Amino acid sequence: MTAPPMPGRRRAGAVSPKAPTALPGGPGGGGRVPRRRSYRGKRMLDLVVVGLIIVPAALLCAIAALAHLLAHGRPVLFRQQRVGRDSHPFVLLKLRTMRNVPCGSERPGDADPARVTAVGRVLRRTSLDELPQLVNVLRGEMSLVGPRPTLPYQVGRYTGRQRLRLLATPGLTGLAQVHGRQRLSWPERIEWDLRYVRHQSFWLDLAILVLTVWTVLARGGATVGHDNDPIAGRPERMLSGA
Repeated sequence: MTAPPMPGRRRAGAVSPKAPTALPGGPGGGGRVPRRRSYRGKRMLDLVVVGLIIVPAALLCAIAALAHLLAHGRPVLFRQQRVGRDSHPFVLLKLRTMRNVPCGSERPGDADPARVTAVGRVLRRTSLDELPQLVNVLRGEMSLVGPRPTLPYQVGRYTGRQRLRLLATPGLTGLAQVHGRQRLSWPERIEWDLRYVRHQSFWLDLAILVLTVWTVLARGGATVGHDNDPIAGRPERMLSGA
């Protein structure tokens, strides 16, 4: 099974794009990427697509939530503060996929696959755990396509140039997700996100949406650890509410 072509797609085995042309002056060896705001009609595309899929998505979400409730108990919804466009915080919604830990006992490494529940593994592999984020899209906190929203402590580790990924509205999927997903390190993902910031368009968004479906069906949602990643490493505790 081969993926359909899309703008900016590289051959298999190449996991990160050439870094966008940098201008001198950014902290941390950064430089900066030319700014490109959302194209006209992006919000309309989000609303039209969500309107078309909201009923089957809600049904799938209800079934997945019920399965997790019966197998692993409450809560079924996971809430967590993330950083959105222009550094504005918002609460991201997901279906819970991990076992609960007593308050205050969470340590670095607790978010590894060992804590993922049996139902959670299925939800992650099929990306069904992301369906509640359609609510974030309807609220305008997220878009269907854009850089994935990250945690505040991760943003605090960005270089000046990497912070430019915050110029785009965070998305359910993006260039990084169709070019390797969790197999990429955070610096590699950010390079794809910066490319999206520069080149976002209606046709690119459509291509990414189509490729996202292919990626989920063909490759699943397997994740890998990034304990040594300079951005993803977690000496701080991840705070979340459920």
